[in-house]
Amino acid sequence: MASERKFVAENIRRVLLKEYLMKTVDRAGFGGVDVQRTPMGTRVTLVTERPGIVIGRRGAAIKSLTKAIEDNFHYDNPQIEVQEVENPNLNAQIMAEKLAFALERGWHFRRAGHSTVRRIMESGARGCLIIISGKLTGERHRTEKFKDGYIKYCGETRLLFVDTGFAVAKLKPGVIGVQVEIMDPDARLPAEIDVMPMDEAIKANPDLEEILRKEDEVSVIAEHPAEEPPPEDDKEEVAE
Repeated sequence: MASERKFVAENIRRVLLKEYLMKTVDRAGFGGVDVQRTPMGTRVTLVTERPGIVIGRRGAAIKSLTKAIEDNFHYDNPQIEVQEVENPNLNAQIMAEKLAFALERGWHFRRAGHSTVRRIMESGARGCLIIISGKLTGERHRTEKFKDGYIKYCGETRLLFVDTGFAVAKLKPGVIGVQVEIMDPDARLPAEIDVMPMDEAIKANPDLEEILRKEDEVSVIAEHPAEEPPPEDDKEEVAE
């Protein structure tokens, strides 16, 4: 039971750290965080759209952030590594934050949803799904979905290839939740296979040619079986 409580407490601490970083480095475009324990301490990998804002002038901002993480979350010797997002339009958390910001500026939810889907798909995503829920047009809660391309909803494929981000837009009628899911452009599904040309397959596996020759011989024998010998009665008649 002690190990289970420790596991739960560690995950709660990581969630609180993620929420803290989302608020602290929102101007830099928060794209995700990864925490790993090392022999030298704790390595915190922070993915942002603009790393220069996180680092600050002469590293002042990142030093202050490191001290805040150590004091508030009690990580041993935290070391922050800042990485820049290669393509922000394929990062679900960044796109969720941008969509929520567009809603707060007064964009209509349909316009903002379709515009975000278009930007994601034009960047090469295999598929995307956007879910906007809250008081969109009236007093009643509504949920609107915007989808394009191919998206997995469950299974190991989703865990490996679907990036998920969540943000909240604060409006006068109430808060609106924004969820963005992006399918990796390089995602390879289990049912997808590549058929290799015969000459390339033989080059890759020299024994394949001999196996195919034996299979051809077996198929020829099956198509043209040997004639059966005549019955014993026919043999006696021939002798007489």
